[in-house]
Amino acid sequence: MRSIPNALRIRNALENAIVQGVYLPGERLDPEALEREFDCSRTPIREALYQLESSGLVRVMPKRGTFVSSWSAEELAERFEVMAETEATCGRLAARRITEAEMADFEATHLRCRELAEAGDVDGYYAHNSMFHHCIYRATHNAFLEQEAARLHAMLQPYRRMQLQVRNRMARSFSEHDAIVAAIRAGDADAAAAALHQHVIVQGDRFHDLLAALRQGDAKP
Repeated sequence: MRSIPNALRIRNALENAIVQGVYLPGERLDPEALEREFDCSRTPIREALYQLESSGLVRVMPKRGTFVSSWSAEELAERFEVMAETEATCGRLAARRITEAEMADFEATHLRCRELAEAGDVDGYYAHNSMFHHCIYRATHNAFLEQEAARLHAMLQPYRRMQLQVRNRMARSFSEHDAIVAAIRAGDADAAAAALHQHVIVQGDRFHDLLAALRQGDAKP
């Protein structure tokens, strides 16, 4: 029983490291190195990796090891398509169900995103961008949908982070946030759904930009 809290701590630390780009898509996670890093036995490491596999952030490949999830262009497009539809549903419900207190928290997070975007702080913006989306998930008042949206969000976070490295993407992202906030504030469910779908979907030039960012990541030493 003592290993469970330790496994959760390790799992959270590894998830943050993957999201922050410490471990890149396709990179192998070395259990022995993780044992040394977290000063623990193999058992909590194994439990933490199992939890990350369940969330979709890592893949365990028999006789080869555990790797940060990396998908083909087609697989990536499929996942962003599902994410866009899920976020659109969240936006539609949030526009109808958000409370005044939740709206205040949502707008405060949005304001902080503006400050970070104007400062050119990509890392700070990325962290608050995640908070922005989680505000919407909570406002659906649908625990199952919130959980599923958060799971997909975590799965795609490394790739969404890469998108922000594309020139002018952070400014465009914030402009899209503006439209989302306005629609939810107005209680316009259809507009909120459309704005979130457009914000998340990765097609055309945006998809090619993402693939270019991925290639740049692969070229890093």
